[in-house]
Amino acid sequence: MGGMAFGGHVYAQSAYAASKTVDKGFVIHDMTGTFILPGLLDVPYVYTVRHIRDGSMYCTRAVDARQNGKICFLCLCSFKRSEGQQTFHHQPAPAQERFRSLLAGKKPEDHLPSPSVDADWWIEQVQRGDIVEPEFPGLDVRKVDMASYNATEEVKQSPEKYRQLTLYALKGSPQDSDVALSKQDLQAKDKTGQFDNLYACAHMYASDKNSLLLIPRALGHKTWSAMASLTLTVVFHHHGEALRMIDWDVGQEEDGKSLPRKWFIQEGWTPTSGDNRAIHESYLWSPDGVLLATSYQDSLLRLKKPSRGKL
Repeated sequence: MGGMAFGGHVYAQSAYAASKTVDKGFVIHDMTGTFILPGLLDVPYVYTVRHIRDGSMYCTRAVDARQNGKICFLCLCSFKRSEGQQTFHHQPAPAQERFRSLLAGKKPEDHLPSPSVDADWWIEQVQRGDIVEPEFPGLDVRKVDMASYNATEEVKQSPEKYRQLTLYALKGSPQDSDVALSKQDLQAKDKTGQFDNLYACAHMYASDKNSLLLIPRALGHKTWSAMASLTLTVVFHHHGEALRMIDWDVGQEEDGKSLPRKWFIQEGWTPTSGDNRAIHESYLWSPDGVLLATSYQDSLLRLKKPSRGKL
């Protein structure tokens, strides 16, 4: 907010920088990042990738992100190769099933765009015309109206049961804009996994959008004095088709020009808070209900102290 950069930006770019140093076939499956200093909007990041280990099935990279010569973010990334057909799998019931009544009868585009800052004071300023809502780059992100679900007495009494669903899809193409490719060539590259690390970074990028702003809502607070990410871990449980963001089976979007895109669901909640910190967790669900990834985020949160009346 203000002159600070979106944390998901440096998080995803750090992962992508690391992905450029691994051999073909290695796809990121786990990353933990620590936010050290606020990122600045008008200063470029410089990424330094350190090779920690190269194994036959797993490899590890560490990344330092600097602005003005100071480390503002660092992370540890783990990559792995495919081991072929999986022999076991379990997961919770997908969000598409548990929240069917809130999602039924609507296309993803029918839901309102997710605001830049999902707080009442920001939304009210946008509605009054005091500020212009900037476009979120890279992804189309939509917020599902969860008011009826979160208004129940059970949720009010148990903030950990508060939920927010967000739909997101890729904007444009995963191919660099300066490289001309036919749709057939793009599909061939996509099917062989050449964009898989880029897709993983897009999912990481989406996981951090408005994540912490869920917490004061769940706790029943509209304002706070300080909020910041401390650490963020994203673990991918599946690679391959579950990760990819273009739906080649559809053929084309309704406009006949755009690439057919898949819509993923982020299901977010806050399991606990205390000591002026709070946790945000989320599941990232593929369109067909596969639990693609889990995120776990520790944050600084200071709520405004109630004003004292005169004695």
